[in-house]
Amino acid sequence: MLSVKSTFAKNIMLLFALLFYGVSFSQDSSYAQWQLEAQTNIRMHPKFNNARKSPEQIAADDKLIAEYVAQEGSRQKASEKLMMLGFNYLYKDDIKTAMYRFNQAWLLNPENENAFWGFGAIYLSFGDIEKALAQYDEGLKMNPKSTNLLTDKGTAYMYKYQQELLPADMDRAIELLLQSYAIDNTNQNTVFKLSACYFFKEDCPNALKYLIECEALGGQPITDEYRDAVKAKCAK
Repeated sequence: MLSVKSTFAKNIMLLFALLFYGVSFSQDSSYAQWQLEAQTNIRMHPKFNNARKSPEQIAADDKLIAEYVAQEGSRQKASEKLMMLGFNYLYKDDIKTAMYRFNQAWLLNPENENAFWGFGAIYLSFGDIEKALAQYDEGLKMNPKSTNLLTDKGTAYMYKYQQELLPADMDRAIELLLQSYAIDNTNQNTVFKLSACYFFKEDCPNALKYLIECEALGGQPITDEYRDAVKAKCAK
């Protein structure tokens, strides 16, 4: 069982803060407000809550689809464009607009598994791990080899570990990240999180291995604080 102690324990909260999308987890009061507003706004639910739409809403959907297909050339390209816009809004902490864009991405192409990547990211930003995992699992049914979904499902288990400090959650996170890594070993987000997971397990050889790999790929997710923490503990 992982021992959380001394200076190592002081690093845990800092390091987890570096791992999730570049946005802060919303406070409980914000999520409560979101859930209240979502009772009357189907656009704040994945897949519009599978609601029966009015003729006016259907007409608006058809117009949106036509405009984006004309602009991007296909429904798939339009769907991916909307996914990018959704994550841009999420990074800016505009969670509602992000959900609107992810729903539009799904509307353009319901078979685009990345829409569920976006839906999961919304719930993860609120700290609702179970709903996030449900979205990732739905996307993985469409594409079991999606590195986006596998890495962020691993991220969800990392957050579960932070909450409960159950070693099984960290082990599950590593399992998912390694699956993603086996498919694409050039994803800096995946490689960085593998380094972090092993660091939390006090597995210095692997923490350093994936840190060095991430640096070789560009090191974009790595902060000076994380690099210094790993090298201070492991580079001996």
